[in-house]
Amino acid sequence: MVIPLKYGERKIDLSLDEKNILSVIRSREKPGLAQPMLEVKKALENPIDSGPLREILKGKKAKSLAVIVNDVTRPTPYNVMLPPLLEEAAAAGLQPPQVTFVVACGLHRAHTDEENRKIFGADVVQKYRFVSHDATKDLATIKKLSTGNELKINRIVAEADAIVATGLIQFHITAGFSGGRKSILPGVVQAELVRLNHAALTGTDVGFGRIEGNPMHAEMAEAARLVGVDFILNVVTNSKKEVVEVVAGDLEKAWMKGVKTCEQMFRVPIPGLADVVITSAGGFPKDINLYQAHKPIDASSQALKDGGTAVVLAECREGTGDAVFESWMKDAECLDDIFHRIEQRFVMGGHKAYGIAKILKRVEVILVSCLEKKDVEKMFFTYAKDLTEAMAMVRKKHGENFKALIIPEGGYVLPEL
Repeated sequence: MVIPLKYGERKIDLSLDEKNILSVIRSREKPGLAQPMLEVKKALENPIDSGPLREILKGKKAKSLAVIVNDVTRPTPYNVMLPPLLEEAAAAGLQPPQVTFVVACGLHRAHTDEENRKIFGADVVQKYRFVSHDATKDLATIKKLSTGNELKINRIVAEADAIVATGLIQFHITAGFSGGRKSILPGVVQAELVRLNHAALTGTDVGFGRIEGNPMHAEMAEAARLVGVDFILNVVTNSKKEVVEVVAGDLEKAWMKGVKTCEQMFRVPIPGLADVVITSAGGFPKDINLYQAHKPIDASSQALKDGGTAVVLAECREGTGDAVFESWMKDAECLDDIFHRIEQRFVMGGHKAYGIAKILKRVEVILVSCLEKKDVEKMFFTYAKDLTEAMAMVRKKHGENFKALIIPEGGYVLPEL
C-alpha cells in the first residue's frame, strides 16, 4: 500500500506491505463547503446567540474596531473570512482607518509585511492597519483574574470601542481546542500571564480535546469574558484546509458549536495500542518548526505501547521555533534534567521541552526533518535522513512483521482507544 504523507509543501509516499498495517487512522472529516465565503456571510447575518455584527457596532456607536487575527502558525482561511467581515464593519459606518487588525502572536515572533500580505491579502494589508502583538510592551491593565493572575492586554484591543476575535478551531495540545477565547489568552496578553497560564500543563487535566476541568481553558475563557469580546468569527477546516463549518456570534456558544464539529471529525477510535505509529505533522505551516510539531508527536504517542516507536515527518524549515525550548533540550544531560528544571521554575519554551521529555521517556521518536543530525540527537530524538532510513530502523527494532498504525493527518487527529 502506498500512502502519501505531507511534508512541508510536498508529499512523501510511504510504501508498506499490508501485513505491517494494523490500521490507517483517518479523520471522519466533512468535505469543504462549496461556497465558503457565502457561508461566512450567512453566519455573520445569522449569528449564534448574538445580534448581527453590524447591529452590535451601530448599537455601541463604535468609532474604532479591533479585529484579532491568527498568526502564521495557524493556517486560517482569511481570504474567505475577511471580505464579508469588513463588509459588516463598513455597513456599520466604520472606515478603514477606524479598523485595526491585531495579530495574536502570543509569545511567537512578529509577522513580516510579506507574511501579512500572503495571509490576509495584499489589498487588505494596503488598506488597513496591521499590528503584531508584543507581549512585553504597549499593554493596558484590565483587572485580576479569579486565579489571582493580573490581566493585561494589547493597548489597541483594550482601547477599541469593539472587539472581534477570529480564529480556527482545532484540537489543542494543552487547552483542549484552539479558537474562541485563545484569541485573548495567550493571543494578546502579557508574557507573564501566558507563562502562568501554561504552568497548568504539568497537571493531569490538560490535553487534547479536554475542556471540562481544564484550568488552562477556564482561565482563558475568563480572560476573554473580562476583556469583553463582542463577537467571534471562527471556522473549522478539514485536513485539506477547506472550510467545513463557519460559526459566528457569542464568544462561548458559537465556539462550542465549532468544537462539537471538530470532535465529530477528528476524535477517532483506534483498534488498540501499536508498537509503531507512522505520522505526518500535516505539512506547512503545521510543521514549520519543531515547536509546532509537538502536537502530532504527542497525539501519535497516545496510540503507542510503552517502548514503541513513532516515525514523525515534520519538515521544520524554521528550525526548533523557540530558543528557550531548544536550550532546555540541548542543555539537559538526560530527560530527568528537564523534569527537575520545570519543578524549580516554570518557563515558557521550557514547558514544551517538558512535554516532549514526557513523551520521550516512554517511547522512541524517529524524526524525519531538515534539522541537523547533531541537533536532533542532542534533543533526544532519533535522527533519520529520510523515510526510507526511518523504516529501516523500525524493522531492525521491531522485526519484519511489525504492526503499525498510520496517521496521515497527525496534526489534526486525536487517536483514542
